[in-house]
Amino acid sequence: MAKASRKSRATALRQDLRDLHGILLLDKPLGMSSNQALQAARRLLRAAKGGHSGALDPLATGLLPLCFGEGTKIAGILLGSRKAYLAQCQLGVTTTTADLEGEVVGQRPVPPLDDAVLEEVLASLRGRIVQVPPVFSALKQGGEPLYAKARRGEAVDVPPREVDIHRLELLAREGDRLQLRVECGSGTYIRSLAVDLGERLGCGAHLTALRRLWVEPFREPAMVTLAELEQAAGQGEAALDALLLPLSAGLADLPPLRLDEPLTRAVAQGQQIPWPGPAEQGRSTAFAPDGRLLALIEPDSCGRVRVVRGFNLPTP
Repeated sequence: MAKASRKSRATALRQDLRDLHGILLLDKPLGMSSNQALQAARRLLRAAKGGHSGALDPLATGLLPLCFGEGTKIAGILLGSRKAYLAQCQLGVTTTTADLEGEVVGQRPVPPLDDAVLEEVLASLRGRIVQVPPVFSALKQGGEPLYAKARRGEAVDVPPREVDIHRLELLAREGDRLQLRVECGSGTYIRSLAVDLGERLGCGAHLTALRRLWVEPFREPAMVTLAELEQAAGQGEAALDALLLPLSAGLADLPPLRLDEPLTRAVAQGQQIPWPGPAEQGRSTAFAPDGRLLALIEPDSCGRVRVVRGFNLPTP
């Protein structure tokens, strides 16, 4: 009987979910994993399908774009976008996790540092650099996250990789604590950047606070907190839906192409058609005459349309 009751509750929950499409710019709270934040937002929105576009550690706060419904198809694009952070690191102390959640494994005196020395080291970490991701990370090796292996005490060999640091600037210094602004490309670990900075200064360091400021194309995001989302949930579906951005907002950096009805039908049916835009125009968004986002497209080598992602959105 209990099993049947649980099944009934699960069925009722699924029936209560909405076929929702859009992007929520969540201000992830401190201490919550990205998946926990996603599931909390998804429950409040009653969204049938959702995903996030790149995890933030529980230590981190700030912008976490959440994609719902057809929006999950562009989560990978947002994951590879340029990002900006406000980071704080403590010099002279290293930890197992490269942040304040780990155990202290080393302490060294911080040498005298003036602005010129700090700028020289920061300059060496700008551009395309090689960094080693933290052992305690969600990167997978053999199908398993590295942090799972590390927690079991297994030796983990993390291969170095190249990342892009577009901006690395010292904003403030208070004693042995530095506040930095970082703008970087996909795959960058700010914890590893703090470790590398500490080693080049000869004293070690770890990350003590991190806030993600923006993710392209959301350079000036109007972030929504879980508290604001919960308040909107009490006001009804219209209030919740008003907090979502359309899928096209996540592709705003791409040039748009407005298709007529025949081309719209052809793209929707997967037919091959000539490239409808300027010859020099690359990847673009295709919109139906009613303003609906139809597909992410690009020209192939023969000058025809190649559909990168098709979107099955309801007619407005």
